[in-house]
Amino acid sequence: MATNITYHASGVTRSERSALRNQRGLTIWLTGLSASGKSTLAVELEHQLLRDRGVAAYRLDGDNVRFGLNKDLGFSEADRNENIRRIAEVAKLFADSASVAITSFISPYQADRDTARKLHEVATPGEDSGLPFVEVYVDVPVDVAEKRDPKGLYKKAREGVIKEFTGISAPYEAPANPEVHIKNHEVPVQEAVQQIIAYLDKQGYLPPKKE
Repeated sequence: MATNITYHASGVTRSERSALRNQRGLTIWLTGLSASGKSTLAVELEHQLLRDRGVAAYRLDGDNVRFGLNKDLGFSEADRNENIRRIAEVAKLFADSASVAITSFISPYQADRDTARKLHEVATPGEDSGLPFVEVYVDVPVDVAEKRDPKGLYKKAREGVIKEFTGISAPYEAPANPEVHIKNHEVPVQEAVQQIIAYLDKQGYLPPKKE
């Protein structure tokens, strides 16, 4: 890290920003196998938060960020680690702005997810607390994900075309204590999203639903 840099705090505190926007900033981190349904849930969650609750939310999708922010990264373990580190930093920026960041990444390694959580726990300079981090485990068996396989990735992994593919030739370390655990092969999308929203409401992270 460069040593000739200085952090410049905002002239608006997080509490002031939250009061002005009438919402809290936080990160919702969806993790699970490829084809587990993370992106589908993230899209619907973003839609419901914006449409039904009037909450400013923004989705950071695993594929989308590789078109821009992370287009220089491959899929080696080191590159995957850096991919998650960058996204965690960006998600924290969104959360610090009093927005809800919704990330949907395989993020297969527990250590990387722990790093993302700890990053949010550290207070931004000028603030006295960290930011909420909600880990959502989108859980489906490998055989279910493989049957869905909309991109044909599992087939390519089985054929050896794709190396180090999570769930086949590379590990997926399932979260031990996620805030929300969704068995996504057992419930419809709407119900799964409501599980997440119910948790957010219970924690007081969302403004009351308008009647």
